[in-house]
Amino acid sequence: MEILLSPPIAFLLYIPLVLAVSLVGKLMAGPEKPSPMKESAYSSGEEAHTPSGAPGYKPFFLIAFFFAILHLGVLVMGTGDFTIKMVPYLAGLVMALFVLLLG
Repeated sequence: MEILLSPPIAFLLYIPLVLAVSLVGKLMAGPEKPSPMKESAYSSGEEAHTPSGAPGYKPFFLIAFFFAILHLGVLVMGTGDFTIKMVPYLAGLVMALFVLLLG
């Protein structure tokens, strides 16, 4: 019974389960009826402010790199013993996070 908990087997079991739930959800939703009102932006009954746009992906990637470096660094540090050999790695991790915070 423990074989069902291994990640590859669980993944292969969840694929049909997710597809079945998705299919049932689509059947329960009914047919789509597009209209211009459904496609328009709604802002509390006011006209939507259209000139502003998305600032791009740069802020997202800075945050993503920050958390990736932070989490992977902590994972690597957590797998070993804290010895003097870990100090340069910790200093590099702190420096990388400092650079990402300053942008």
